[in-house]
Amino acid sequence: MFAYIGELAGLATSVCWSFGSVFFTLSGRQVGSPVVNRTRLLIALVLVSLTHWATEGQLWPLGAAPSRWGWMALSGIIGFVIGDALLLQAFVMIGPRLSMLLMALAPVMSVIMAWVLLGETLNGLQLLAIGLAVSGVAWVVTDRRNGANGQPDHITPRDYLIGLLLALGGAFGQAAGLIASRKGLEGDFSALSGNLMRLIAASLVIWLLTVMNGQARANFRALYEKPRAMRLILGGSIAGPFIGVWLSLIAVQKAPVGIASTLMSFAPIILLPVGRVLFHERITWRAVVGTILAMIGTAILFLQA
Repeated sequence: MFAYIGELAGLATSVCWSFGSVFFTLSGRQVGSPVVNRTRLLIALVLVSLTHWATEGQLWPLGAAPSRWGWMALSGIIGFVIGDALLLQAFVMIGPRLSMLLMALAPVMSVIMAWVLLGETLNGLQLLAIGLAVSGVAWVVTDRRNGANGQPDHITPRDYLIGLLLALGGAFGQAAGLIASRKGLEGDFSALSGNLMRLIAASLVIWLLTVMNGQARANFRALYEKPRAMRLILGGSIAGPFIGVWLSLIAVQKAPVGIASTLMSFAPIILLPVGRVLFHERITWRAVVGTILAMIGTAILFLQA
């Protein structure tokens, strides 16, 4: 069993991120996605800082070069402040299952951006993988039969389209943030330190904007009035940005990166039964097959990396 600790950590990462998305969906529908995003960043910052202190011997990576701080700050602002703000609102509008399925396109976007911006090449198998991933996602989200994908009982066609676009924006933010992170992590720099730097920058920016807009008091009042939402945000922050990220680091350390990344991308499959049980979605065979096709395409991309 311990010989496969990396692979098990990869699967556990998918489970953590799946349930983290559920917690953020439920809390976002109570207090709004902006409150969720601001609060979870604070919680994640505290938890990751303490972990960094325990493992690296310092609370924050203050000795990092300014250029690293610049790249990781850019990554955090693009990924956490912008990308995750869009994704969290998509959770509220179309639910975690479809949102996380569209997030499966983030690796596709990363590969294309690396090709355009970093001069990396694309082979025939990678092009096939991109086609599979995009086709699988498109097949699922265009299923407009009665009750499929949460329609028409839970969301209007207009809001459904907006939710899809928000999730795509979240995927783009994650992909762009990853490209910036790759620049900041060059030279075997600690991934944990890099993630903490992203959180520091994102938290500073999002809370500075919150204070400037006079929304800080309203943020905490909403949490006080909705204690269940606060518990859900706490649970999602522990499951996702804390335990999920920690397990992902173990996965890429103990298993081949391609295999670890593939196992970490299984959240849309895990969320199929979750969507049926918790959100009463009608899961069609088209949704199942399309999700599996998208995951196969994503897996090929990871394994070719």
